[in-house]
Amino acid sequence: MTGAAPLRGTDVLIIGGGMIGCALADRLSLDGAAVRVCERGGVASGTTAHGEGNVLVSDKGPGPELALAQLSRRLWPAVLERVAERLPEDAAGVEWEPKGGIVVATTEAGAAALGAFADGQRGAGVRCERLDAGQLAAAEPALTRDVCAAMYYPEDAQVQPAGAATALLGSAIAGGAIVETRCEVTAPLIRDGRLIGVETTRGPRHADIVINAAGPWSGTVSERLGAPIAIKPRRGDVLITAPMPPTVFHKVYDADYVGAVGSSDAALQSSAVVESTRGGPLLLGSSRRQCGFDDRIRLDSMAAIARKALRLYPILADVAIMRAYGGFRPYVADHLPVLGPDPRLPGLWHATGHEGAGIGLSIGTAQLISSALAGHPDEVDIAAYTVDRPAVLRDPADSTQKVSP
Repeated sequence: MTGAAPLRGTDVLIIGGGMIGCALADRLSLDGAAVRVCERGGVASGTTAHGEGNVLVSDKGPGPELALAQLSRRLWPAVLERVAERLPEDAAGVEWEPKGGIVVATTEAGAAALGAFADGQRGAGVRCERLDAGQLAAAEPALTRDVCAAMYYPEDAQVQPAGAATALLGSAIAGGAIVETRCEVTAPLIRDGRLIGVETTRGPRHADIVINAAGPWSGTVSERLGAPIAIKPRRGDVLITAPMPPTVFHKVYDADYVGAVGSSDAALQSSAVVESTRGGPLLLGSSRRQCGFDDRIRLDSMAAIARKALRLYPILADVAIMRAYGGFRPYVADHLPVLGPDPRLPGLWHATGHEGAGIGLSIGTAQLISSALAGHPDEVDIAAYTVDRPAVLRDPADSTQKVSP
């Protein structure tokens, strides 16, 4: 971007106080916009509070999502450094850990697929290297030795998701942003065919630009605004162990994880994902299932996660599970985020559909949206994530895709 404040004089209302909304608020405030965030619950209380905090390039093949992930990964350290200059305690709460990721294959077929996948990623600029048995044992001493192939991704990182979101929002507030919680959007405010704000449970709120960043609830919000998009909730579950001494030193997952992420199957998909936290507990994932907004804990999901985690780390057999949680991720059928203006309703923009990658993609998303609002091109073309594509737009009369929170 050029200019110190390319969005000065622009009033922006962001619907949603999760990771994407907080990153947008931070960046748009920095670029001079007058920002208001309307969150129907509490800040970072939905999808953001129920994730693992992944900032990954390892799980994405060449294409638009990987390009956004690479942009975000490059931006994260500088953004956190900027936040730390003004809000050091908030920045510390992000718990940024560039610890790298290790992907393992436990079958020969999986090893061949992992090798081919990594070759494609290298062609797109991803840093990854094959580990032999000795290197893998040195990197992860407690990992099973029953591994056919392993790839190391030094760029993979992790944050504490709620801490990251609140730090970015704190930065936005310091820059003049207004945040309203318990403020649900109920209807559009339209003048001469243009969206000029929204009705909320706390009264009307006017803005030049309204950004739908409501995560899994973006479909419901878009429908209320009269421009529905096909965002569905996809549930994921995580197990949390009791605190442990240092045992897992990278984000470690089975190569099956990539297939589960990219699957469109509505039934339960699970794979082994094991990673440490700064406080000591391990996070065990992951699962994916399309079940609407049904928030019940499913025993089959918990059992599948535990069984596959034990396959990678047999040492976990005697470790207690402290708790489990699940959350909803914004799913799009073609597995790409939805970013940019809505062609049907001037004044409405969307920043949603990141599914389980929203934490990692948030910083790049905020930059692309800010650049596009200012009319400036960015190094990643926002057109790849256009709202006007078959997987996103749907007929308002099509009740078969309707979801409710």
